[in-house]
Amino acid sequence: MASRAIKDIIVRQVFSKRGHPGIEAVVITEGGVAESAICTAGLSVGTHEVKFVYDGGPKWKGKGVQRAVVNAEEKIIPHLIGMDVSGQGEIDYTMLHLHENAKEVLGGNAIAAISAAALKAGAEALHIPLYRHIGGENARILPVPSSPAITGTRRYGSVSSRHGTKPSITFQCYDFGSFEDASYASWEIYQLWSEKMRKKGLWSPDPWFFFDVPPGMFQDDLELFGLMADTIREAGYEGKAGIQIDVAADTYYNRETGYYDGILTPGKKDKDQMMDLYRKMVREYPVVVIEDPFYEEDYDSHAELTRSVDIQIVGDDLYTTNPERVQTGAEKKSTNCVLLKVNQIGTITETLEMVNLAYRNGMGVMPCESRGEGAAIADYSVGINAGSIRESGINETANRLLEIEKELGDKAVFLGKKGLKGKRFADG
Repeated sequence: MASRAIKDIIVRQVFSKRGHPGIEAVVITEGGVAESAICTAGLSVGTHEVKFVYDGGPKWKGKGVQRAVVNAEEKIIPHLIGMDVSGQGEIDYTMLHLHENAKEVLGGNAIAAISAAALKAGAEALHIPLYRHIGGENARILPVPSSPAITGTRRYGSVSSRHGTKPSITFQCYDFGSFEDASYASWEIYQLWSEKMRKKGLWSPDPWFFFDVPPGMFQDDLELFGLMADTIREAGYEGKAGIQIDVAADTYYNRETGYYDGILTPGKKDKDQMMDLYRKMVREYPVVVIEDPFYEEDYDSHAELTRSVDIQIVGDDLYTTNPERVQTGAEKKSTNCVLLKVNQIGTITETLEMVNLAYRNGMGVMPCESRGEGAAIADYSVGINAGSIRESGINETANRLLEIEKELGDKAVFLGKKGLKGKRFADG
């Protein structure tokens, strides 16, 4: 056990793919294990997400995290030295009880990075895969993946910086016998989609990313969905692949007027008009997943939509991986699935509490690596036996999932249609 004792933790500010700094933590044990994890903010950030500590001021546009780094070095790490790195609950409990408002005062970003790094170091110290450390011998389900299609916020006249690059839209490949088959379908569809986009003069910054649509290219997203449906059919996967939409509706919602402005179609829409639009999308196009269809406090509209369609409705900004908010959503039956961002709540222990809560209430869990989790999200997904995952069909996460599927061999399970929630997929 002495070799599993934490010898040191190094915390530093690093660049992240989000374009602003993140925090990297490296947990080092007496036995020589050294594992790292990064925590960064996302593109659309829910109000109820864990509070990060930023530097403020002009440098890094106020998003520097050196204050959080200093907090970690002076107020967190000294309390963790010597602890057994495989004791995740004790490590997280210690950090959360260093202050009455530990995440807000010390930095949820610092705590999340250290917690995730400790989990990885614990797995390495025990000489087991990360997914096994999370889920034990029962960890064996490979998630339904998707591949990127479209992003961009300005195509219908909205110019607010709140939107990040939302809505983002992907091809979900669900009706296959293995993750490998679904991943190959993701690649084929993306290749054909790329050809169509290049003919329109669009280029993706890398072969695994979204195409950013400028104003004027499409009349509305219904036209875009039609093109995506054509692509699925031409690739030979009609009925086996569909469309997933991360609407991030809260970023388009005006709380003073009650209207959503410039989202999915031009102009302003109230709640009822948005509801009608979503139903039309599900009825006329192969839409299989909708994430965050309404603003982050509107549990009731989420519930109405979930009742009225037969597909997977996912809450992200609605829940922010927060067990209390997921409990409210479960009671109201607001969605049938919860998006999981490990760094969104603060610690691994709280994350797993949320996952168990969702499962007890019959909800699915869809992991996403947008908070700096990286390819480790593959292990998280298999560790919790998630039925589906955001993107991850043709990137580094896909590589890790393919590796896990091969490692599991005959024990590996790919649920196919049953990996998605909704009446449409219940019978497999």
